[in-house]
Amino acid sequence: MTTAASARAAAVKADRPQATLAVRFAVGSTTERARALPEPSAHTDELRATVFRNLDSMALQRARIRRLLVTVEDLHPASEGPSTQLSLDPARENRLSLEPVLDRINTCHGRRLAGPAGAYRKAS
Repeated sequence: MTTAASARAAAVKADRPQATLAVRFAVGSTTERARALPEPSAHTDELRATVFRNLDSMALQRARIRRLLVTVEDLHPASEGPSTQLSLDPARENRLSLEPVLDRINTCHGRRLAGPAGAYRKAS
């Protein structure tokens, strides 16, 4: 029983995408940090959070950064991903239910036409 469960866990772990963050500093040196997503996901929020966790773990204070490069490996189409992702956070559920709608709008009418409100400048 335990070997079957560990085999399933290893298969799920191997299927997770991995985000690698490479930072190039003003002095010319480069450092990289890689981290696997906590679980297979079809949503941008998990990928963004993983990249920010990578950046936070580098503890760059007052570093003069010239370039940030994010590489994500083992991505699969959303249709092949997990069928349902449960969350107990209603605000997150609302954002996740809007993602496919925003993707369709951007596909039909051009990139970056619709997105999260925080991504746009104030009209003031």
